[in-house]
Amino acid sequence: MREIVLDTETTGLSPLQGHRVVEIGAVELINHITTGAIYHVYINPMREMPEEAAQVHGLTDEFLSDKPVFSEIVDGFFEFIGDSPLVIHNASFDMAFLNAELTLSGFPRLPENRAIDTLAIARKKFFGAPASLDALCKRFGVDASGRKLHGALLDAELLAEVYLELCGGRQQNLEIEAETTSIAVGDEDVQKRKFLNPRQHAITEKELLAHEEFLSQLKNPIWKKE
Repeated sequence: MREIVLDTETTGLSPLQGHRVVEIGAVELINHITTGAIYHVYINPMREMPEEAAQVHGLTDEFLSDKPVFSEIVDGFFEFIGDSPLVIHNASFDMAFLNAELTLSGFPRLPENRAIDTLAIARKKFFGAPASLDALCKRFGVDASGRKLHGALLDAELLAEVYLELCGGRQQNLEIEAETTSIAVGDEDVQKRKFLNPRQHAITEKELLAHEEFLSQLKNPIWKKE
């Protein structure tokens, strides 16, 4: 099963306000495990970078000035993602930006139902708990110490690890069975549980006295009723 974990960085919060995609990072998964295949590109947004956005991801007008525009990277982007499902944290945000860019470049939009939203999965699984990427990394012990700024490829790599944990972890298909013995009945093997003798826990005199003292402090304790 092939899936693509994807993240974007942008010039702002809404494509309806003219904001654009400036970075795409993607990681290939096969059966929820990273293969090492990645896609990463910086994009010239053809507009000024707002200061508040630059503080989030560190991408400046000068850095992006010689990068390709979106229409020049579309073919490589589609080649990498193929027809695989897209695993995205807060998918509606990234899908809105990608589809806005595709529309501007004259390409078909990506279907919304193609995205697997890890934010929605986390909120359902851990109802009421923080579900940001940082919070999920902390919950699952994923090392995000290098995430000083947002970055599409780094965030996609972290999300790939988080997604694996959301799906059950590396041992999700490992079945741990109790120790059993097998006996033959006819042509079939029947599993019989191994019998263990119950462990005896004798009450010490000190524990008995402590119990009696505790009961003496209660009003009509049921333990003293006949």
